Amino acid sequence: MAPDTSTATQIHNIGYRSYDGARLGRSYARTSLYSQSLRGAYGLGRSAKSKVLPMILFAVMCVPALIIVAIAIAVPGSTDLPIKYTTYALTTQMVIGLYLASQAPQSVSRDLRFKTVPLYFSRPIERVDYVLAKYAAMASALFILTATPLLIMWIGSLLAKFDFADQTKGFAQGLVSVLLLSVLFAGLGLVMAALTPRRGFGVAAIIALLLIPYGAVSAVQGVAYSAESTGPIEWMGLFSPITLIDGMQTAFLGATSAFPGGEGPSTGVGFVYLLVILGLIAGSYAALMARYRKAGL
Repeated sequence: MAPDTSTATQIHNIGYRSYDGARLGRSYARTSLYSQSLRGAYGLGRSAKSKVLPMILFAVMCVPALIIVAIAIAVPGSTDLPIKYTTYALTTQMVIGLYLASQAPQSVSRDLRFKTVPLYFSRPIERVDYVLAKYAAMASALFILTATPLLIMWIGSLLAKFDFADQTKGFAQGLVSVLLLSVLFAGLGLVMAALTPRRGFGVAAIIALLLIPYGAVSAVQGVAYSAESTGPIEWMGLFSPITLIDGMQTAFLGATSAFPGGEGPSTGVGFVYLLVILGLIAGSYAALMARYRKAGL
């Protein structure tokens, strides 16, 4: 009696070609994911509609810098820019917040929504590679957004023949400030966006994270200043991402504080600000690693 072969395993040759080239491995996959995520943060490689908002926000960040340079050059006898390099990012914080809220969910929420994260982790990329690539891409996108206006101001100051050493020092201080801001905001934004696959919820959560603590801290600082109780003002700045950057650069980068009365933290308290910033960055990375431990299953 012939054996029943109806359920036997069969191998079909459907024409797949073998690959004998080099295996580029994790490093190449991580670099590619970083590059694609960074391009995607400005809509590059995506539809025309996806380019509109990030490019508009980028232009909105740069136009005031061009106006500042034009005013500095046009005013006779001017020896400095009308605004410090370290002040620019805090002045345009709403634009930075809108950019982060629009692009952080785009970077991670779609992968969660369409359940493509396990495909990334199948081979050769691992969880740490995914998190590092997404984090670095978002931080780089924010740094480009915040550093480009400073570059415009610095070039404009040189064209106006302002003091080279003074302008370069201020430019370097501004770059350090926006670098820390970019890494901090990128981590916080990605954590909030990764909590839900729904992009709308991620946008709302990021805006709330940036605006609600800032509004509360500013209100309490204002009340304390009105009551002539200035002691708590510098400590209250620890409870908002924006005021954390303000206090840090006031303590270490020669910035003018936006705190009530312009009374920023001392150098000693500034170290506490720096430790909190570094702690939030490390905590954001740890939270993302924990989130994708579950999402990668």
